[in-house]
Amino acid sequence: MQYIKSVNPATGECIKKYPTSSKQEVKKAVLKAREVFGSWSETPIPERIKHLSCIRKTLIKDQDHIVELISQQTGKTYVESLMSDILPTLELISYYEENAIKILKPENRPTPMFYWNNSSSILYSPLGVVGIISPWNFPLQLSLAPAITALAAGNTIVLKPSELSPVVGEIIEHICVGASEELIQVIQGPGQVGQYLIKSEPDMVFFTGGVETGKKIMQSCAEKLIPVELEMGGKDPMIVYEDADLSRAAKAAVYGAFANAGQMCVSIERLYVQQEVLDELTELIVEQTNKLRVGVGVDADIGPIINPKQMRVIDEQVSDAIGKGARNLTEYKTEGRFMQPLILVDVNHSMKVMREETFGPVLPIQSFRDMDEAVKLANDSIYGLNASVFTKDTKKALNTANKLQTGNCYINDVVKNIGNPHLPFGGAKKSGIGMYHGPEGLRRFSQQTSVMVNKNKGIEPNWFPYSRKKYEMIQKLLKTNYGNLNPGEKLGNLVSLYKEIR
Repeated sequence: MQYIKSVNPATGECIKKYPTSSKQEVKKAVLKAREVFGSWSETPIPERIKHLSCIRKTLIKDQDHIVELISQQTGKTYVESLMSDILPTLELISYYEENAIKILKPENRPTPMFYWNNSSSILYSPLGVVGIISPWNFPLQLSLAPAITALAAGNTIVLKPSELSPVVGEIIEHICVGASEELIQVIQGPGQVGQYLIKSEPDMVFFTGGVETGKKIMQSCAEKLIPVELEMGGKDPMIVYEDADLSRAAKAAVYGAFANAGQMCVSIERLYVQQEVLDELTELIVEQTNKLRVGVGVDADIGPIINPKQMRVIDEQVSDAIGKGARNLTEYKTEGRFMQPLILVDVNHSMKVMREETFGPVLPIQSFRDMDEAVKLANDSIYGLNASVFTKDTKKALNTANKLQTGNCYINDVVKNIGNPHLPFGGAKKSGIGMYHGPEGLRRFSQQTSVMVNKNKGIEPNWFPYSRKKYEMIQKLLKTNYGNLNPGEKLGNLVSLYKEIR
């Protein structure tokens, strides 16, 4: 039997070994989920919400233990685990507790005049088995958030957590014991296990992770015609205008760039500052950065790099930038998997650090002249996940946001808009396909069926037999409904058409 190791990136210690799921075990998990789906899909939404409430209560009751496990697995600080893994998950559950019934109830829609005496609506029903392939940076939130959404919609789950954070599967199994552990089947292992999952043909696949892996998953799903949602990488820009609150902008930039050691898809990876305040803001950012504490535990600010491969990516980007003329304003220092947060200036878009996802504690700063240049620089990327705009002029901020090629934008703040369950979250360009959160996200995990009800009796005007009279009647209807007739002519035509139909 093959195993994957749960390793503490802060110490290199092996916490636990987990058996890798075989092809047969994955198939069995999907079959089990499909079996459970039969009864779960027919469970009324209020009863589904009770199950979600059990998950919420367990998260609250066992939060210290869960935080400890997440921090051991990822090396992230305790505050980071609490704020970025548990808090957004609780917020999402609460949102569905309050809104799922309203979101998933049949939705009435207007009906064109041609469909006389008809009503139109949309029904939302469960899809089936949802396969979730989750990442290592926020292992609990980015596993449970799509799982909770899928469960609220009436689906069952097969979850494959990242091979770098297998403990999340154990945590989720523990959390779901009080609700219904059979609703979520957990499988463990490397990327090949994810392929086994797709080949077992779930009814939908939800993936969070890197672009290259996302492409492979999309290709595999395409062969089976499986619907797929992709939440992928970002190279998120932050734009600071000269009229911004610079003290607030500096603190936001430091947090947005260095929280979780920069290992967030919504990390600030490019900072554009209007040239009039470049020096002042940069000085404030360096001052704030030098106060950060790298380490582990409750009092640390920045933990280690979780994926050892990412250390090489960061080093390559920093070396490329410095080789092309960039300057570092803080010390570029690594020890094991810990890295001091790094600020780079004199950067430009010929450098990898401005074009490729870094996923580490590096903040490159570049100046701009006006809004047009800021927008041009921000949009000069293959990614479009999140963006931030800082200014005291809300109209200017909204105008900027409207021009940015991004799925999400935060004005005068950073990062945490991903935790707003009322808004759909998803990326533009190569940052992803689809969305979750909000009414739109819950409905993405549902089969949407358009229904029309005809309340007429007798023969419909469009039915056989055809005739010259029917042709002229339909022609009159088209002219009346779509032509430029005055109100009197329209009314006269409608009266005569009604008499003919009757």
